[in-house]
Amino acid sequence: MKTLNITLASTIALALAACAPEAETGDAMTADETSVAEDAVAAGTIVEVAQGDETFSTLVAAVTAAGLGETLSGEGPFTVFAPTNDAFAKIPAETLTELTTNDTETLGSILTYHVVEGAVDAATLTAAIEGAGEEGYTVTTVNGGTLTATIVDGAVVLTDAAGGTATVTATDVEASNGLVHVIDTVLMPA
Repeated sequence: MKTLNITLASTIALALAACAPEAETGDAMTADETSVAEDAVAAGTIVEVAQGDETFSTLVAAVTAAGLGETLSGEGPFTVFAPTNDAFAKIPAETLTELTTNDTETLGSILTYHVVEGAVDAATLTAAIEGAGEEGYTVTTVNGGTLTATIVDGAVVLTDAAGGTATVTATDVEASNGLVHVIDTVLMPA
């Protein structure tokens, strides 16, 4: 497996509020299924883009609770695989409440598991996956964990350390400090 080394000096939380009106798509990336505030995309940082779209209100709240907002507003560039509110709704409410109120260290680890260093656009990621073969392409996240990226039924799918999967539903949402790819499930480090 090839590895996309992505090491981010600062702990950047996945506050990657991906708002993508009509995202550009690579060969294997799927069309945007998320409603997005188009004006917010060109206007600001990853955090500001997320704040501009209600679809990412849970992500923004989580980033705030984990104290990662300032980091994700930094220079970058970062690539964030941003879960929507519907993705966070798949987590039991009690667990999410515990993470955002009492276990913000674990929350920070989960959020940084969604962030990679550099601006990795859909075309680059898709080409890397296609070149890696059946085993998939390994992506190293800011928290030091890895994700395996594959193409399933024409869509990019990320597999986390726990064996869970998230499908990329929108790509290449631009922010002043990086890119956001929208995903349908929260990824979990080991």
